Amino acid sequence: MFTGLIQELGTINYQTRDSLQILVKNAEKSPILPSLEIGDSVAVDGICLTVETILPQGFIATASPETSQRTTLGQREKSAKYVNLETSLRVGAKIGGHFVTGHVDGIGCLKEALTTQTSWEMSFGAPSGMENQWQQQIAPYLVSKGSIAVNGISLTVAECAFDSSWFKAAVIPHSYEETNLSCLKSGDLVNVESDILGKYVDRLISHRTGHKHQQSDISVSFLAENGYI
Repeated sequence: MFTGLIQELGTINYQTRDSLQILVKNAEKSPILPSLEIGDSVAVDGICLTVETILPQGFIATASPETSQRTTLGQREKSAKYVNLETSLRVGAKIGGHFVTGHVDGIGCLKEALTTQTSWEMSFGAPSGMENQWQQQIAPYLVSKGSIAVNGISLTVAECAFDSSWFKAAVIPHSYEETNLSCLKSGDLVNVESDILGKYVDRLISHRTGHKHQQSDISVSFLAENGYI
């Protein structure tokens, strides 16, 4: 379990079919390397991976073919240069973001990034050819003012399309500068994980109605009518 508050940036030094070596950008001042142990969970761009080997400047982890296929690990050439890193939540630690599991729902892409006086307004949607994946795995859980993780970063949905084909998030300067959001260009791919609470609500309603649907009927108005907003 993670919180979506990125601790530092890293690079994927090399990647094979099932293994990747991750180097921390500023290893000498790293907040995570000194206490990192074999078997620890680390979110790499929002993907929960297990540390198998510890290096002086990073670590080695294994990613299954399924993980690579469902995330940006399989399409690094279309992703940000750096990866966001966060170690797992420890008992008693502060929860400043929201509960992030590290199990990515699907891939999105940056549609637009606009600078305002106080923040960056970043819009994300489905990459070309992946609209069905977006509509089935991500769109049902987009709620205005709800939580979402983009490349492992805890963000708040500021606005979303009526058909949930895109959403917009306001990113404060600290989050923009300290994560790989500042490295993204229009069209770059990102990992998206929806809020786990929305998934539980969807699952509960499906069981109660006896109707297992691929695309959720949950909407902002439905949640408001049933006391969730």
